[in-house]
Amino acid sequence: MSELASIAGHKGLQFDEPLLFEMDCPGRCGVDIEQPEAHASRLGGLARKGAIGLARVSEPQVVRHFTRLSQQNFSIDSGFYPLGSCTMKHNPRLNEKMARLPGFADLHPLQPIATVQGALELMDTLAHWLKTLTGMPAVAMSPGAGAHGELCGLMAMRACLEARGDPREVILVPESAHGTNPATAAFCGFSVHAIPADTRGRLDMAALKAALGPKVAGLMITNPNTCGLFENDLAEASRLVHEAGGLVYCDGANFNAIVGRVRPGDLGVDAMHINLHKTFSTPHGGGGPGSGTVVLSEALAPYAPVPYVVHGKDGFDLVEGIGAESGESFGRIKGFHGQMGMFVRALAYMMSHGADGLWQVSGDAVLNANYLLARLKDVLSPAYDGPCMHECVFDDDFLKGTGITTLDFVKALIDQGYHAPTIYFPLIVHGAMLMEPTESESKETLDEYVAVVRDLAGRATAGEAEAFRQAPVHTPRRRMDETAAARKPVLTWSPEPPATRAAE
Repeated sequence: MSELASIAGHKGLQFDEPLLFEMDCPGRCGVDIEQPEAHASRLGGLARKGAIGLARVSEPQVVRHFTRLSQQNFSIDSGFYPLGSCTMKHNPRLNEKMARLPGFADLHPLQPIATVQGALELMDTLAHWLKTLTGMPAVAMSPGAGAHGELCGLMAMRACLEARGDPREVILVPESAHGTNPATAAFCGFSVHAIPADTRGRLDMAALKAALGPKVAGLMITNPNTCGLFENDLAEASRLVHEAGGLVYCDGANFNAIVGRVRPGDLGVDAMHINLHKTFSTPHGGGGPGSGTVVLSEALAPYAPVPYVVHGKDGFDLVEGIGAESGESFGRIKGFHGQMGMFVRALAYMMSHGADGLWQVSGDAVLNANYLLARLKDVLSPAYDGPCMHECVFDDDFLKGTGITTLDFVKALIDQGYHAPTIYFPLIVHGAMLMEPTESESKETLDEYVAVVRDLAGRATAGEAEAFRQAPVHTPRRRMDETAAARKPVLTWSPEPPATRAAE
C-alpha cells in the first residue's frame, strides 16, 4: 500500500481534481455571445452591482472537470457494494425506463381525476401486490420514506386506541430494532421503553412479558432485525401484546429478506412499512428518493390516512378529504398521493419477476449473506451463530491485540477496490462490521471479495498495523477526519487573498 508521488501530483489516470473556481482563468470563456444592448432594468436597487463571480473556463475544461468528478464516484455500476439494499443494490434499467414514460413522469398531483386513470390503476394494482405479499387487508401509499411510514403506522395505532377509549402512552422497542423506531415513537408523543436482546441477538421474551401492562400502546419491532436475524418469536410476541391490549408495529425495512416467503400478517403484525426503494427497485443512496408505504391490519384499516384510491362508478377515484367519506381516517400525512416514480419502479420490478421470481430474490439474498458468513467466519469473528438472513454481522474480536480498528480495516478494503460495508452498526455489537451482499451478486464476485477480506485479515494479524492506519492511499483523497467533517463541515470555498494584499 505504498504511495507513488509524481511531479504533476497525479497518480496514473487518477487526477487530483481542483475545484472549478480554482481553475479560473481571466479572459477565458466557453461561449462567445454579444453583449446585450442597454436596456432599462426593472430590478431597481436590487440589481447586481458587480460580476457574478463564475469561474472563467473553456468548454473542454468544464467537460473534463465534471467527467473526472463523476469517475471519482464508486457505485453499484462500478463494483461490488457490500452495503447492500440499505444503500444501493442493482436496479434494473427497465424500471427506470418505465418510470420515465411521459404518462407517469409528467403527472401533476392536481390533474383532474379523469386524466390520471392509468396512474390510479397502477397504484391500485401495486396496493393489491403489497397486500397479497404481506397478508394485510389495507395499505397506505402516501408515506414518503421509511421513518415517515413508521410515523404513519403509529398514528393509526394511536387513533385506534383513542377510538376505543383506551389511550396509552408507552411503546416497547427492542435494542435490535432500527434506530429510527424509538425516535419515531418519541416524535409521535409516546414514551419509549427499551427491551434488551437475548444472547441470540433476538427479542428477549422474558423482558417483553415483564414490560407489558395497561400503559403499553404497542411493540415496535424490526424483522429481520438489525443483526441480520429473523425474530422467530414474533408470532408469540404479537399474541402477548394483543392479549395485553396493545398493537404490533413491524419495521419492514428488511422485507427484502423474506418477501414471497413470510407474510407479516400471519405473525400478528398490525402495521408495517415497506421501503419500496429497498425491496422493489429504485436507487436511493445518498438519502432519497424513497417510499414508505404502510400495510395495515383489519383493526387499523379504518384509520388509514387520506388520500387513497377507491373504485368509483366511472373508474378509479380518490378519497382526499376528512369527513363522512373518509370515515375514521386520522387525516393526511403528506401533501399529495405518494412517490409516483417509486410506485412505477416497484410494480415493474414485481411484474418482471413474478411471484416465483420474488421468492427467488429473497432466497438468493439470504443465500449470499450466509455464503459470506461461512467463508469468513474462521478469519473474522461472527457476532452471532448462523444462519443469518440477508446480512451478516462481525464484531472486532479478530482485531484484538493488533492495534487495528474496524475503521482501519474497512479503509484498507477501499484500497482493494471495494466500498466499505456498514460499520459500528448495529450498536449492540462491539466494533460491528455489517455485510450485505444482496441477491444480484454472483458466486465469482463473492469469492473475489472473500479472498480480499481473508488476505487483509491475515495481514492484520501479521502486524501490518501502520499500513492499515494509513489507508486508503489509492484514492483521490486520503483518510478524512470524519468527526471534524461531521461537526465542523466546511461547505463553502473562498479564494486565497492576492499575494500583495497578503503582504500588506
